[in-house]
Amino acid sequence: MSENTNTASNSSAEKKQKTPFFKGVKAEFKKIVWPDKQTLFRQTVAVVVVSFITGLLIAVIDRLLQYGINFMIG
Repeated sequence: MSENTNTASNSSAEKKQKTPFFKGVKAEFKKIVWPDKQTLFRQTVAVVVVSFITGLLIAVIDRLLQYGINFMIG
């Protein structure tokens, strides 16, 4: 029987600990400033362009390394 009361008090203690956490999360979410459409569009374009350039750079380096290794092998 002592286990049941102990478990119930643990459950209640866990709920008390979670409540301030979720209140903190809610407070932090209220501080978020979402970007407007123009800013969101600009940042999206920037991410796509940088991703494309990075992919292109990796492809060029890969081709150069492949050419160099094939040249050394014969």
